[in-house]
Order: sequence, then C-alpha cells, then structure tokens
Amino acid sequence: MITRESTMHCSARPAGRRRSRDAYAEFREGLLRHIGLEEKILLPAARAARGGEPLPIASKLRLDHGALTALLVPTPTPAIVAVIRAILERHNPIEESPGGVYEHCEKLAGAETDEILKRLMSAPAVKVVPHVDSPFVMEVAQRALKRAGYDFTL
Repeated sequence: MITRESTMHCSARPAGRRRSRDAYAEFREGLLRHIGLEEKILLPAARAARGGEPLPIASKLRLDHGALTALLVPTPTPAIVAVIRAILERHNPIEESPGGVYEHCEKLAGAETDEILKRLMSAPAVKVVPHVDSPFVMEVAQRALKRAGYDFTL
C-alpha cells in the first residue's frame, strides 16, 4: 500500500533548543526525501500508467513541493515553521485522504505497486546542504508561496 510512511514522511516536535534543532534537521531531511520520492518515482509512475498524462492534481503538488523546498533553505524561524505547518495541513490530505493521490497511484499501479514500493524504499538519502540566509532566498521563498497559491508573508 502506498502511504505517507512508504514515502518516508516525518514530522518534527519541538522539545528544547538543541533537540528542536535536531528534530528540525531530521524533519527537513525527511521532507526533502519525501518530496524527492514523489517527484522522481511516484508522480512519474502515475504519469506512465496514464499513458503519459499527469495526474490532474500533479501541478498543485509540484507547486506545494516547490514552496516547501524553498522554505527549507533558510534557517528556520517561528514564522517559517508556522507556514510549513500550514501548507502541510492543506497538502497532506490531498495525498492521504480516501480518493487522494496515494490511493489513486496505487490503483493506477496495479500489479506494479510492489515494484514502485521497492523503488521508494530503496531510494538513496537526499543530500541536505546547510541553510542559506539572505534576502534573495527569502524573496524566492515568497515567490514560491505565491505561485502555489498561498498568501503568507515571511
């Protein structure tokens, strides 16, 4: 079964400054991996199963993924963390709800489901680079949010 867990999604729970930083680093790596797995394996498999036609919701997912990725570049602030949470609250049901992307992908995959799951589980870890803090990075993040349809100010 294709689930959030099979795409290696994780969440961070703050608990003290050092633990909070460690939890955020783990969350960041997990979310980047999750996005990579969907973009490189799951969505292309769905497109192939549809004869080259992407899922109708794929463009929205990609815009959300772009916004989330852009928000993971700078050092996290309470505002950035709040925006990430708000996006994920809207984004996760698109993937996980009954009739959502994961269920749809599993139906499309049919006999290929096990192979897709193997590819998801064996995909390498993502390379996570240090945070970059600059006005340009914040401008890019703000533009990515706007493109994805979010009206948050960082």
